[in-house]
Amino acid sequence: MKPTVISADVLFEAFRANLRWEWVAGLGASERRFDELAVRAARSGADLVGYLNYIHPYRVQILGEREVAYLSDATPEDGLRRIARIVTLEPPVLILADGQAAPEALMSMCERAQIPMFATQGSSAFVIDVLRAYLSKHFADRCTMHGVFMDILGLGVMITGESGLGKSELGLELISRGNGLVADDAVDLYRINQDTIEGRCPELLLNLLEVRGIGLLDIRCIFGETAVRRKKRLQLIVHLVRRETMERDYERIPYEPLTQDVLDVPVRKVVIQVVAGRNIAVLVEAAVRNTILQIRGVDTYKEFVERHRKAMEESP
Repeated sequence: MKPTVISADVLFEAFRANLRWEWVAGLGASERRFDELAVRAARSGADLVGYLNYIHPYRVQILGEREVAYLSDATPEDGLRRIARIVTLEPPVLILADGQAAPEALMSMCERAQIPMFATQGSSAFVIDVLRAYLSKHFADRCTMHGVFMDILGLGVMITGESGLGKSELGLELISRGNGLVADDAVDLYRINQDTIEGRCPELLLNLLEVRGIGLLDIRCIFGETAVRRKKRLQLIVHLVRRETMERDYERIPYEPLTQDVLDVPVRKVVIQVVAGRNIAVLVEAAVRNTILQIRGVDTYKEFVERHRKAMEESP
């Protein structure tokens, strides 16, 4: 699922302090909405200036120094034609950057067509970077996953598993060992770029952990500010299973690292068998440390296989 629209007034308020912009035209269109077609803001100079003079329709248009010069340094007839071309392609928002003043003809057309226009002193390159990051996150592919999402030793770890195996109790023990909670039970996952999944906690469940027999715990109040996180990049899935599931579905020592696709992004995965007497928190931290080594290029299993091969070659 993904949100399909955003309104001009929401965009304006989101960056009022950061970009210090003003709403200079089209104020009557404060609820004008646009969808993911407008995610990519126009690149400075590339869309209005050049031998193609091509403008992407239905996208936020950034007008910097070169773009305003392109509209202004022309005969009145050519200037009106160029401005009309922009307006007829229905940009959801026009943004004047680099401290530029809007040509009167552009202001008039935006008022008549009810197209919001913002003006900022910020550079066009900075405005493009800020808006692209914001809109990309807003329209990112997303899903909700059941489990406990934690920051363990600096790594974003999703603890999943069969019902009744004690995922929340495990999360509580890991928190008591100095790790941080992102979300319990329901985790909102967002694909913020091609290979990055970001996990966040729904506002309704913020800072809360539910433990059977005790009820809801406010982790922030009990353990302090450092025991919770607002968001974290998902880098490892720890899946808890019973003994019979482990013996039936998984190899004891898999030759290739396990992965699980989340929003079409492969995420490293380890499977831990839950039986009485095992310290699962220690095993999870060990799995995290091993994953950190793998990310750094150290593969213990492959090193063991290579060591075994050499020993066989050297033996008589």
